[in-house]
Amino acid sequence: MQIKESATVYDAIIVGSGAGGGMSTKVLADAGLNVAVVEAGPFFDPKDPKQQTQLKWPYESPRRGAGTTRVFGEWDMAYGGWEIEGQPYTHKDGTKFDWYRSQMLGGRTNHWGRISLRFGPKDFKHKDVDGLGDNWPIGYEDVKPYYDRLDKLIGVFGTNEGLPNDPDGFFLPPPKPRLHELFYIKGARKSKMPVIPSRMSMLTKKINNERGVCFYCGQCGRSCQVYADFSSGSCLIFPAQKSRGQVDLYVNSMVREVTTNEEGKATGVSYINREDRKEYKLRGKVVILAASACSSARILLNSKSKQHPNGLGNSSDLVGKYLHDSTGASRAGFIPGLMNRKLSYNEDGVGGMHVYTPWWLDNKNLDFPRGYHIEVWGGIGMPNYGFGFNPNEFNKFFGLPTGGYGEGLRADVKKYYGSVIGFGGRGEAVARKDNYCEIDPTTVDKFGIPVLRFHYKWSDFERNQAKHMQATFEELIHNMGGEVLGDTPTKEQDYGLLAPGKIIHEVGTTRMGDDPKTSVTNKFQQLHDADNVFVTDAGPFVSQADKNCTWTILALSMRASEYIVEQLKQQNI
Repeated sequence: MQIKESATVYDAIIVGSGAGGGMSTKVLADAGLNVAVVEAGPFFDPKDPKQQTQLKWPYESPRRGAGTTRVFGEWDMAYGGWEIEGQPYTHKDGTKFDWYRSQMLGGRTNHWGRISLRFGPKDFKHKDVDGLGDNWPIGYEDVKPYYDRLDKLIGVFGTNEGLPNDPDGFFLPPPKPRLHELFYIKGARKSKMPVIPSRMSMLTKKINNERGVCFYCGQCGRSCQVYADFSSGSCLIFPAQKSRGQVDLYVNSMVREVTTNEEGKATGVSYINREDRKEYKLRGKVVILAASACSSARILLNSKSKQHPNGLGNSSDLVGKYLHDSTGASRAGFIPGLMNRKLSYNEDGVGGMHVYTPWWLDNKNLDFPRGYHIEVWGGIGMPNYGFGFNPNEFNKFFGLPTGGYGEGLRADVKKYYGSVIGFGGRGEAVARKDNYCEIDPTTVDKFGIPVLRFHYKWSDFERNQAKHMQATFEELIHNMGGEVLGDTPTKEQDYGLLAPGKIIHEVGTTRMGDDPKTSVTNKFQQLHDADNVFVTDAGPFVSQADKNCTWTILALSMRASEYIVEQLKQQNI
């Protein structure tokens, strides 16, 4: 088969256009470099009327917003999901891992919750705290300058609280709590739990001329047409295209492998064009993998050569190992005090929570080693199918006279709409070597690329953490004078602990470290085995923390990308 090779030699080829890839694109283009961005999905711009779903009415959809190909609903702006036709993945030893992929320019940053939390000092050195896992080769002081610059570059609202492991930053004004959140604050205070304004990357104040300000439609998951929320395409890649460097986009391009020379150094990438199904090659001085932790691991493991028989960067046999996702469990309650809401005003707010609870306890007194934070949902936003109120649920649990049709049903919905409040716990799992992804020896996708096979098991640490979440959620609901919906998940149900991969915070497959025998990249996310290959997604994370990972992906990508610029200037790579 003839493979067409590009004549251009780029300064850098960046695989993936999400948080890590977008930041690498911005830093390198601002430095005047010529870069190629290779994205598996199509071009996307939320400002394009043909692509936007923001400010669409439910009646404009024949399904009233219910999802078909988009797992989070038809109005959600994420192409892809846990299952994509023609792109399977498999499992080993009966374990389960749900692998979410969003293939489009900007990747998962088009629909994420935009919860933008810094990791704290303990999060980088947790082995020193509880003896489990490993410390990062860097500390908070190494990342803080990049967090600071990130806050100012992208914009994040919040307040400085002085919490030692939930570091403060440079915050825009936060939105005020809504009614259900005021109930939550009152309930949490009864249990002496902290509640602080959320820290989310949506602009509540003007920061530049390219981006608008949030107008509180509550639809950030649809990606914002005025660029008021953070998405990688609108806030990093589009500005990079206007900078000193050259940015060439290769969309609908599935990367097969990183190509290497006789010295074992990278020469570029090979990819399959989704439209004509032909294979092409790009050439570059540096290759940056930012396709997501699992996708980047897959590319490395498929990049076999005489110099790298075990896969590129895999002399330690650790590519794909130490995979871990955030833990997640949820619960909802009916709050009588929130019944009979007036529906004549807009309570949408931003697309997500206005307040949250950071981890507040000492794990030394508990039967699990790592903490979790609590996310809150509720209110009277625009209903679609599955909008959080099911008359049959109230009838089942409380014997309330709901249901039927016509004016009776309409009256019931108005009576109870907005009276449900829900919680999501998002916690830290301990990274373990025997949770991993590898190449399935017998299965390929529709492009002929070998697929991943997953092996993943929760431990009692994570199950006990979920048990604690459930007890906390029930206590909060009772504090608010409410009734818990549903039965308490049992031990046999893992206390409601969601399957790994469901929280979409997977990290750790190309972990960083000082020793090439026990890590894949160094502290600048540079492969030990090939010094002109870098990984700027969440793969190099040594541990996850009880925070969402995106803000740390962005900060570390900025750090690694500036290191790449410096190394190119010095002709070290």
